[in-house]
Amino acid sequence: MMIDAPRKAWFGQPPGLTILFLTEMWEKFSYYGMRALLVYYMTKQLLFSQEQASMVYGLYTALAYLSPVFGGMLADRWLGKRRAVILGGAIMAFGHFLMAFDALLYPALLAIVLGNGLFLPTLPGQVGDLYQRDDPRRGSAFNVYYVGINLGAFLAPLICGTLGEVYGWHVGFSAAGIGMLLGLVIYITGRRHLPPDPPRSERATLPFSALWQPAYRPLLQLMAMIAGLIVVFRLAYEQIGNTIAIWLDTGVDRVLTADFTIPMTWFFSLNPLLVFLITPLLVRRWTRQARGGREPAALTKMAIGAAVVGLSFVLVAILGGEPSAKVGWLWAALFFAIFTFGELFILPVGLGLFARLAPVGFGATIIAFWFLASFGGNLLAGAVGMLWSTLSSTVFFSLMGGTCMLVAVLLLRLERRARPLLAGNAAPAPQNAAPADGAVTSG
Repeated sequence: MMIDAPRKAWFGQPPGLTILFLTEMWEKFSYYGMRALLVYYMTKQLLFSQEQASMVYGLYTALAYLSPVFGGMLADRWLGKRRAVILGGAIMAFGHFLMAFDALLYPALLAIVLGNGLFLPTLPGQVGDLYQRDDPRRGSAFNVYYVGINLGAFLAPLICGTLGEVYGWHVGFSAAGIGMLLGLVIYITGRRHLPPDPPRSERATLPFSALWQPAYRPLLQLMAMIAGLIVVFRLAYEQIGNTIAIWLDTGVDRVLTADFTIPMTWFFSLNPLLVFLITPLLVRRWTRQARGGREPAALTKMAIGAAVVGLSFVLVAILGGEPSAKVGWLWAALFFAIFTFGELFILPVGLGLFARLAPVGFGATIIAFWFLASFGGNLLAGAVGMLWSTLSSTVFFSLMGGTCMLVAVLLLRLERRARPLLAGNAAPAPQNAAPADGAVTSG
């Protein structure tokens, strides 16, 4: 269902987008705060080997993207989006607080994974419900929403990371849990601005077999191919919190003055800070292009993004950066700048494309399958990260750059084949579909 709110919020969007923006901001504060500390916590306090820490990190982040497949189904068929967000957020907060105890590492990670499964596909699923299908604002809604994700991710390393490095890892993890609780409070108090869930009887009218109607098969096949390429892309992309974290610690000269060394976790704030600064510029540019009929196709944008992210890894490969010959911290900052610019062309655009193509009645489920691609990519990223100890940084990051470039080429080829299929606006509703159940539309 779509709600019609007369008041305006940021970027001329409905006020409900602000509520979802702030809720997502604090959820990502908790997630990225914990993620910025995790590898360092395992290697420095729990004394895990680099290979073991890489595999645990990869498995955890992978499962965090697998659980939404089941959480999205529960939300679409039983819980509804609102209850799924509240229940998932509460479980995640509990998991973050469990991270304060060394012996509870694995139960804590499991709790965060389970709560994330309910939260992750259902909150963005409500973004599209704020708009009519012909609302011109919907094209940029997910990019605005993506700013909320990255504002939380910007604050997390500065606050959780600093607390963890200076006062102890458990203090940083506790701060992440408090952030999750703040997000829940905002969501609950602002729920009057959000689309209401349809009655459970309406949510239950569509069997999952409705997705396999012949009319949907071309779209589902296309989404499967896109998801496969995202798996390969994330193999390299997710090194940002894994081997890049190790590189920042051992291969970058972070000494700013004789009395101050830049905390390694602070570099992770550059990525979301740049997202926050660049996104409004891209939204305005794409909006002007759309009005003139010149906006690049979604898959073309994604190909550009993959290529630019690949260039960032090529830069690091050229720089090298070994414990015996560290590179300057400004080069690390440049890496994050190039990396972030590319990211904005692929991840929010891909999420919005999946949301736009979602059949009515299966919004959260289809978004969950976008995150399923992230599961495969993150799992592979953890496994590939184990090569860090056996390869030089130049060889390792060259492989990551080449992987992204290959994805860019394949996305361009796929765009040419899929152009007629994507000429429409969104997937039609299944026969006998309940009105606007879980419909998500975005550019």
